[in-house]
Amino acid sequence: MVAMATRILTVEDDERIRTSLRLALEDEGWEVEESSNGETALNIFRRNPADVVLIDIMLPGVDGFEVCRSLRRISNVPIVMVTAREDTHDIVAGLEAGADDYLTKPFAPKELSARIRALLRRARTAEGPITNFIFADLEVFAEEGVVRRGNEDINLTKTELRLLVELASSPGRTLSRELLLERIWGYGYFGDSRLVDVHIRRLRTKIETDPANPRHVVTVRGEGYKLQP
Repeated sequence: MVAMATRILTVEDDERIRTSLRLALEDEGWEVEESSNGETALNIFRRNPADVVLIDIMLPGVDGFEVCRSLRRISNVPIVMVTAREDTHDIVAGLEAGADDYLTKPFAPKELSARIRALLRRARTAEGPITNFIFADLEVFAEEGVVRRGNEDINLTKTELRLLVELASSPGRTLSRELLLERIWGYGYFGDSRLVDVHIRRLRTKIETDPANPRHVVTVRGEGYKLQP
């Protein structure tokens, strides 16, 4: 049986950048589908879902944030947001919208390839020795990517699930941001604590009854986070 090629959907309105992205990705052996705007990208994805989506924040019409939120309503596909500047607000807003990672223009093709490979590894690798477990009023089914409270299913992105499982592998133990960056995002992400903090906030909004006063995913000031049974 011939393996299916990994499909990357790029959403970029600048034709020059879009073409260079396609060439760089095809050079890595990936299949690429392009879109110059958010509405067309969503239609493409609904018709034929991609394995990874790259979304430029500044798009005509429907912006990148809304494209990301719309994708998250229908899929847990790995998403990389692309921004033209090192703007903390844009980066955090992109992650809050549901992106797994971000890239700042200009970026080298090798860096883009490394990020995509890391996302694909996380998406396709088993979650580790812990698969299904219970703590407090929550049941976690790691293989399905579902957390359940009573009869309510809470869908997590793959990154949120890996973060939860990593914390659950050492209940009550404080895990530093640096350690979580290394284990969830890989060595190339070392030092960018925004990835951890934003995903922790998103995780809390899904599993905590009062995200502003979390009972389960607890902050240890100056040290990191821990899962409190």
